[in-house]
Amino acid sequence: MHFSVSGVDVSPIIPPLVAFVISSLTASAGVSGAFLLLPFQVSVLGFGGPAVSPTNLLYNIIAIPGGVYRYIKEGRMVWPIAAVTMIGTAPGLFVGAVIRIKYLPDPRSFKVFIGAVLLYLGVRLLYELTDRSRRSKAAQQDQDRRFQEKLKACSFGEGRACLPADAVVRAKRIDAKRVEYEFWGETYGFNPIALMAVSLVVGLVGGVYGIGGGAIIAPVLVSIMGLPIYTVAGAALFGTFATSVLGVGYFELLSLTPLASGQPVRPDWALGALFGVGGLAGTYVGARIQKFLPDRLIRLVLGLIVTGLSLSYIVQYFL
Repeated sequence: MHFSVSGVDVSPIIPPLVAFVISSLTASAGVSGAFLLLPFQVSVLGFGGPAVSPTNLLYNIIAIPGGVYRYIKEGRMVWPIAAVTMIGTAPGLFVGAVIRIKYLPDPRSFKVFIGAVLLYLGVRLLYELTDRSRRSKAAQQDQDRRFQEKLKACSFGEGRACLPADAVVRAKRIDAKRVEYEFWGETYGFNPIALMAVSLVVGLVGGVYGIGGGAIIAPVLVSIMGLPIYTVAGAALFGTFATSVLGVGYFELLSLTPLASGQPVRPDWALGALFGVGGLAGTYVGARIQKFLPDRLIRLVLGLIVTGLSLSYIVQYFL
């Protein structure tokens, strides 16, 4: 099958299959998988122009709702996190889209940028596996252990009915200085202003790369702000969905301006839709099985994959 915008020729079965496998794994960590899908498009399909970024964002729009629905159904959605990240990410996405079109249209230069972003993500995920990191999060690890022990007696299809009654998110405080919520007998909180500032930078990177930002926001929320991944995952996915809608709109608008200079800037809607269909099923499955997978295993697998990809792209640039 030929895709006119991207110029890609590939069987229509491959995009949804690849997206399903990727998103099933990454949704368990609260990210849609777009950060791994983009390297597949660039390296395997040979789609490296500016249009690949909004095509990746289009994947998010179609793929994410399945996972978001599952987290909402299980009572593990922290809406203030989703709202703050959306507000902070939006302006950064626009600036990132402009940078992608004007300064990084060449696939070779874009690969270096991909490698740098992936290297940060991979190292961050692997750092979480070290003793030093684990000691700093003893309470969170204890909750993870208790959560896993409770779920050993659960069957795959029981879902929310199997979870403890207090293993749902309950808001305690929401204001400009502090947001706090309770989950399974513990209280967690964060500074919304700090999260908004981080989201602004994440939005800029996401606009260039073609991701909604969840792949970067989720590690920050867990690693730096100390929030449990069981509550962060849904909010990170929802924020990624909303900002991806904005990102696609930005690229569509910019394609009508002189900035495009005749190069493909609009998303490849057909290709993005096929990726999205596979991702929709994958994010639902990933969100559903997340509570049955140890947090450490999720991080190890993702960390190794992401770090390996990043080093590959960086090395290729200098060869």
